[in-house]
Amino acid sequence: MRATTCRYWTRPRSSMNGGGEIESEASEATNPDAIRELLVDQMRDLLHAEKQLVKALPKMANAAQSEQLSTLINHHLTETQTQVERLTEGLKMLDARARAKPCKGMMGLIEEGDEVMSEGKKLEPAGADLALIGAAQKVEHYEMAGHITARNLAQQLQMPNLVQLLQLSLAEEENADQLLNQLARPLMSAARMPEPVA
Repeated sequence: MRATTCRYWTRPRSSMNGGGEIESEASEATNPDAIRELLVDQMRDLLHAEKQLVKALPKMANAAQSEQLSTLINHHLTETQTQVERLTEGLKMLDARARAKPCKGMMGLIEEGDEVMSEGKKLEPAGADLALIGAAQKVEHYEMAGHITARNLAQQLQMPNLVQLLQLSLAEEENADQLLNQLARPLMSAARMPEPVA
């Protein structure tokens, strides 16, 4: 059977050593143009994701029952607007047009968020906010994955200024995720299931 390679990189061969650990052979240096192309694609995808969020976050803030959650979402809206600016600046560093590529993953997450907000109207305030936090954390984790990939590709291209821009946005996503976790803890005790009727 002939080995196949991905468009952007070759898969490293790996083998088990005597201690049961996996050792990977370094693949040949990847073409910088291919890495740049992949990075531009990733950043355009992120750009569309963040632009979608700029529209979706105000609805989430309005749906939040607690003032703390609404404030946190509104604060993250401001960060997201800055992230759009950073991605636009980063694409210029790559001599690429700041053209968004449709991000289907974020479209799906926002659609799920809309369903959560609609169903939340039937729940107690604590339960509605917990569901909203869950939807928001899915979004944060998706964004973190995208920013980590883009940052790592920028590191491979030895572009420290771009790495710094992407790292700033990644740190904001990680912080937002931690703040959502902190808000969820007290809500969990407030949203205890009612005792079953005998």
